[in-house]
Amino acid sequence: MRPVDLAVYLVLDPDQCGGLAGMLRVSAAALSGGVRLVQLRAPGWKKRQWLEAAQALLPLCHAGGAKLLINDHLDVALLAHADGVHLGQQDLPVAEARQWLGAQAIVGLSANRPEQLAGLAPGCVDYLGVGPVYPTSTKADADAPCGLDGLAAMVQASALPVVGIGGIDAGNAAAVRATGAAGVAVVSALCRAADPADAARRLALRPR
Repeated sequence: MRPVDLAVYLVLDPDQCGGLAGMLRVSAAALSGGVRLVQLRAPGWKKRQWLEAAQALLPLCHAGGAKLLINDHLDVALLAHADGVHLGQQDLPVAEARQWLGAQAIVGLSANRPEQLAGLAPGCVDYLGVGPVYPTSTKADADAPCGLDGLAAMVQASALPVVGIGGIDAGNAAAVRATGAAGVAVVSALCRAADPADAARRLALRPR
């Protein structure tokens, strides 16, 4: 496994941030607050927009000591020289993604039930994204919330680090971590924050 800092994981949504300019602004602030992993997720965008955004975000992330992952689109990750991908259960097989990206890339996988871990080849996946933990409106096709018990079950079932996602904010981040999760992944808690740097510190339980 490649080391991944999952403590506070920013998932960028252009609708939540206000387009590319907003994503760059939120990312810069969140990085200053300690975020070290950023994912580009823009389901309504065309591929050229994905690529342009990834190319703009990558140097910003690297300058801030963070990694940039691309949601779903392996081709965009390869063209932009991103640090890896995050894949869902209906996306490309993780083994194929690993083969194309190479051993040093980061590959994350969404998984909500222990049976979804069956057959994973060793070394293909670096972390699991589990959720939604709580109800969320930021992903139209999200599964029903798994709750803290469901998250804890996945932590117990997997040798991989787990990050909780979905409906997480500074008020419940500690409860999510108490399940044994390695961190929290958030969209609106940072994209819509008045002060993303302070919001990131609060999510990491590091008050100003």
